Amino acid sequence: MARAEEKLEIRLEGLKRPDYANSEVLLVEELKSPEAKLGITVEELWRVQEPLLTPSEKLNSCFENIPVSSFPPSSLSQIIEINSHASLAEAVEILSKHKILSAPVRNVEAEEGAGWMDQYIGIVEFAGISVWLLHQSEDAERKADGSTVPGLVNGSLVGNAASSVPRPGKLGRSDSVASRGADFFEALTSSDFYKNTKVRDIAGSFRWAPFLALQSSDSFLTMLLLLSKYGMKSLPVVDLGEGKIDNVISQSSVVHILAECVRLPWFQNWGTKKLCELGLPVMKPNDLVKIYEDEPVLLAFNLMREKGIGGLPVVDSTGWKPLGNISIRDVQYLLTAPEMYKDFRSITAKNFLTAIRSHLLEHHEASPMLLGTIACRSSDTLQDVILKLDGEKIQRIYVEDEGGNLEGVITLRDIISKLVVEPPGYFGDFFDGVVPLPQNSRV
Repeated sequence: MARAEEKLEIRLEGLKRPDYANSEVLLVEELKSPEAKLGITVEELWRVQEPLLTPSEKLNSCFENIPVSSFPPSSLSQIIEINSHASLAEAVEILSKHKILSAPVRNVEAEEGAGWMDQYIGIVEFAGISVWLLHQSEDAERKADGSTVPGLVNGSLVGNAASSVPRPGKLGRSDSVASRGADFFEALTSSDFYKNTKVRDIAGSFRWAPFLALQSSDSFLTMLLLLSKYGMKSLPVVDLGEGKIDNVISQSSVVHILAECVRLPWFQNWGTKKLCELGLPVMKPNDLVKIYEDEPVLLAFNLMREKGIGGLPVVDSTGWKPLGNISIRDVQYLLTAPEMYKDFRSITAKNFLTAIRSHLLEHHEASPMLLGTIACRSSDTLQDVILKLDGEKIQRIYVEDEGGNLEGVITLRDIISKLVVEPPGYFGDFFDGVVPLPQNSRV
């Protein structure tokens, strides 16, 4: 490997980062990073593949020969876990503090020395918490006795607080919903319901992530397929001997590795293609889920729940000009700082974006939300998009035409899906009874 690095240093000497990175650091210096060294491993495997293999088959073969143990450790000094007896309020606070989308849930009732399957009960996400709260509030609305004062009945939100939640499938404007949004979150965040409900209580609800764990001996191909075709946001890597989680691999960490490999030949063979040549964006304009600027922000989170997506664009009255993005993680701003909206009569999507941007500026916090809509064009290369996604630490990028109109969206999952192809019968019966198979599955 040392010899391969020396040869690559000679070939790459003098090359610099792409303009987007705005840096004069020589690429040869970047080869010292764990991500770049991993890219070199792929490069060496790429060179020795059979010449008759297609590029996709060659990449598949490369990743099949790299174990998950080679993946660089998480950027966090330690794996963040949430105890099963933590409240929903505490879980939201932990996820927000560490700027993560999800975390493994440790079963505090597990016996000492128990295996990892007994020590962990799943992975809790912002998505899982938010959609569970919305669902509970809708149930409370249906059972409520007609009271118009926000409050709690048998531990559930009712009255104006509950009725501020849009009904599933209700895509039109609702002035009554919009005008009651602030009441909903004031009642919610101060309620015993929110403070006392435990993380373990929502296990099995909506988008509680299936707890699929990798072993260090599993291949990169397995990991990449789970993060793309099978829709996993992140995957824990388990040490079977000690029954603990050694690493957590996320979609964003995979894209970060790709960003570190943009000048390597194997990446150039793949990443220099234009989006339109790769069939991206997958989701076309008429299929794009969006919210108008004057609609209630709760409708945005309800749509994410209903459609099973992690974010959507806020558009102007024409429906085609993007004004910003709301992701499922942004529900933290409603749950941890509802006072931000006290100056607004209602929490529309536009007011939501305005309040968060003011809050971030006031507290000197960096966030993609301060950048407006981050977009690309279908004529851009995959490399361009990967560098933007990684550079801005975002989960999706919108595709616009020359007039600034929405043409689609590209997610981290879409990027990884273009990297590998599932061989026929690859997983066998591994998924039986574990997660629903995607419609196009060949398993």
